[in-house]
Amino acid sequence: MNAATESLNAPDSSSAPVFHRRAPRRRYLRIFGLETRAELMKMVRMPAFVVPAFAFPLMFYALFGLAFGRGQEIGPVTMLGYLLATYGAFGVIGANLFSFGVGIAVERGQGWMLLKRAMPLPPLIHFLARMVVGMVFSLLILVGLFALGGFFGGVALPLPAWVKLAAWLTVGGLPFAAFGLFFGYLCGPNSAPAVINLLYLPLSFASGLWMPYEVLPGFFKALAPWLPAFHLAQQGLGIVGAETHASWTQSIVYLSAFTVVSLVAGIAAYRRDQESWG
Repeated sequence: MNAATESLNAPDSSSAPVFHRRAPRRRYLRIFGLETRAELMKMVRMPAFVVPAFAFPLMFYALFGLAFGRGQEIGPVTMLGYLLATYGAFGVIGANLFSFGVGIAVERGQGWMLLKRAMPLPPLIHFLARMVVGMVFSLLILVGLFALGGFFGGVALPLPAWVKLAAWLTVGGLPFAAFGLFFGYLCGPNSAPAVINLLYLPLSFASGLWMPYEVLPGFFKALAPWLPAFHLAQQGLGIVGAETHASWTQSIVYLSAFTVVSLVAGIAAYRRDQESWG
């Protein structure tokens, strides 16, 4: 039982249940902080999630960027600068999809989400805490990529560009957290990793995260602008100075719509799961 639950077990003179009373804002903030800390500690103690989340983007960047892409250019930028944006998007998407999709599905299978239902913990606080953890891991992945690109790849960007790229990719990962929420409640603990990978890997390829959009096969080139990962990566490419194939307005509208649809589907799947337990 995590620290957020313990904070709610203190005696209370009111006869109304804690969950149904209007708690002071400070209390909710404390619960949120404790739940976020508990989620962070839980993720750190899960190397099966943490190691691949960090290793794959950095490994791909080192292999295809530092080893084979050094000295090559893609339009106005070097390949190392180009891949910094696309593999950054790849890492952020994976961190959010697996944190929500696989993480929630596994915890449902273990009965942990059912236990949380019986706790005086508002579900929204738990999901917000998990979202913050996803953003923290996304930012750490980006710091690792930036270190490789800056120190070993010679990628030179103005400081505001580094900050803008990190901010855009970190916040841009949230739509995929909403998407993962849907699959976390749709899939079982055994099927979730396979389903998420079947979505994540083809989605990354078809969106131009592994190879430049300009060299994608015809079918994928036509499909890419309809995929959310494409829009996340395109604006990251614009920040590093590469040629883009979507405007900021198009990408923000598309990702906003994708977030809303994913949240509606995720809430519906969550309610169906709650109803199945009576």
